[in-house]
Amino acid sequence: MKWKEQLEEICENGSEEEKELLQLTVQAIKQKRSMNSAYLSGFMGLSGTYTKDGSYEFRIPITPFMLNRAGIVHGGITASIADSTIGSLINQSLPDGGRAVTTDLQMKYLRPGVGKELVSRAKILSKGQTLIHAECVILDDRGKKVAFATATFYVLPAKR
Repeated sequence: MKWKEQLEEICENGSEEEKELLQLTVQAIKQKRSMNSAYLSGFMGLSGTYTKDGSYEFRIPITPFMLNRAGIVHGGITASIADSTIGSLINQSLPDGGRAVTTDLQMKYLRPGVGKELVSRAKILSKGQTLIHAECVILDDRGKKVAFATATFYVLPAKR
């Protein structure tokens, strides 16, 4: 069966969860095309805003894509959310054309990620010429801490 036929079969006979995963795939492709973001950001529906205190925040709807077999948000997805929130904040803080990448990410998982959405908030702790340190807290939709992360990002040399 060719991939187009497989898509049609899922659209006609698939479960609601499978159809939602196809919708997330389309969302990821559109976000990649419009914002040049990573596909993973599109699958998770990441779109950030600055808060009054200068931190950066994502509100992430919990979808079947994110869940492990126990029905809670997968720990790797939680780490990706923290990394993406911190990375977005740091990269937006750099001069035009500046880029930074993760060199270290420390995660502390505090409770299962459940509910309708997660909220992640990142703030920069220190910013040097080549290294930037930041933290991120991830909350469930009741305001309970799900995870806490600290990270170090390396500022890449400017392209010549």
